[in-house]
Amino acid sequence: MEIMTFEQQKILAGIRSVETSDEAGLFASEVAGLGRAVAKVHRQSGAARIIARTLLAELGFPPMPILKTRSGVPIWPDGVVGSLAHHDTVAAAAIAEKKTIAALGIDIEPNEPLPEDLIELIATSREQSMYDLDLLRRRDLFVLKEAVYKACFPMNRVFLEFQDVEVDIGAGSAYVAKASCAFSVELVTSKNVLGLAYLGA
Repeated sequence: MEIMTFEQQKILAGIRSVETSDEAGLFASEVAGLGRAVAKVHRQSGAARIIARTLLAELGFPPMPILKTRSGVPIWPDGVVGSLAHHDTVAAAAIAEKKTIAALGIDIEPNEPLPEDLIELIATSREQSMYDLDLLRRRDLFVLKEAVYKACFPMNRVFLEFQDVEVDIGAGSAYVAKASCAFSVELVTSKNVLGLAYLGA
């Protein structure tokens, strides 16, 4: 597991490979919350929660279930904001104290080219003029917009499309006109692309 900090160490984030035994990391109540999900989803959810519990321990919390609301938003301990993400082979989580960070979202994707027919779906007209084709073919905008959605939705319950979020990677910001708010964003690229979005308290 790799643990990172952001925003002057106010945000803790972690990345971990999904392992074949990671479903064993789920509490019984978490398994029940997954319903009829297939074993792969159990493993991915287990990996993300293993990371989250490791990060929560850094803040002094004992191991505890991380359940979800009906709309799929993770339920964190009092005083904590956080976010979970996973794809087939890797999982990620991020947490922070509410007294310093009001909203937080994370997403992770493999560092592979985006299908070209998705570029116009994900990038706004302004973004298509701002960025060269090489960047638009990467998953950078995708993960940042997903992270923004995860940060934004628990605050205001506004459903966002990709076109509702405009990202300025150079400025480290994303604006959501539909929700009248702006988020700070950070991007970490290696064999995966990690996107983080947050709003200071």
